[in-house]
Amino acid sequence: MAIRVNLDRVLVDRRMSLTELADRVGITLANLSILKTGKARAIRFSTLSALCRELNCQPADLLVYEPEENEEAEMKAAE
Repeated sequence: MAIRVNLDRVLVDRRMSLTELADRVGITLANLSILKTGKARAIRFSTLSALCRELNCQPADLLVYEPEENEEAEMKAAE
C-alpha cells in the first residue's frame, strides 16, 4: 500500500507506549497494533483525530504517502 503509518516513530518521540495510547484514545490494543504495523486498510477520521489529540501531532506526522513502483509507472505513462 502506498500509505505508510509512522505511529511507532511518533510513540518513541513522545515516550509513550502503545498500551497507554490505546487507553487514552479508547481503542483496543489489537486495533492500534494493526494500525502501527501497517496492516490496517482504513482509519476513521474520529480515530485519526483522537490519535493526533493524544500525541499532539498532525495527521502528516502519522501518515506518509509513498507511491509504489507500479503507480509511478502508470502516472508517467499517462503523461
